[in-house]
Amino acid sequence: MNVAALSKNIDVIIGSKKSKEEKLQSICDYLESEISYYDWVGFYFRNGSKEELKLAQFTGEPTEHTIIPFGKGICGQVAVSNQNFVVQDVSEQENYISCGWKVKSEIVIPIFVDGENIGQIDIDSHTANTFTEKDTELLEYVCKQVATIL
Repeated sequence: MNVAALSKNIDVIIGSKKSKEEKLQSICDYLESEISYYDWVGFYFRNGSKEELKLAQFTGEPTEHTIIPFGKGICGQVAVSNQNFVVQDVSEQENYISCGWKVKSEIVIPIFVDGENIGQIDIDSHTANTFTEKDTELLEYVCKQVATIL
C-alpha cells in the first residue's frame, strides 16, 4: 500500500468543488476501488444530540445497521472510547454487530472536529487478519482531511 500516493488522491477529492456529501461518497468509492481488501467503506456520524451514530455515505453492500447506539458493536464502541479499533477476526469479538456473513475483519477510526468525536470511517473486509499499520496511517489521514470539510 502506497500511503503517500493514496493520501494525495484524498487531498484532490477534499479540494474538489463537490459538495461535502459528494466528497464523502468519492472517498468511499476511491478507497474501496483502490484497496483490494476494503470490501465495505462507510462514514457514520453522531445523530444530532442523540447517543447514536447514523450511517452517511458508503460503498459496498447495503446494511441494515443505519443507526448504531453508542457502545454497541465496533462503531458504537469507538463513539464511546474515542480510540481506533482494529478487529482482525470479528468472530472473536463479543460486542460485534454482524453486517454480513462475509465480513471477517473491521477497522474503525474516529473523526475529530475541535477535539470532539463527531463520527468515524468504518471499513469491513472479507479477509481476516488483513489490516496493518499502513491502513491505520492512511485512515487517520483520511479522517483528519474529512474533518476540514465538516
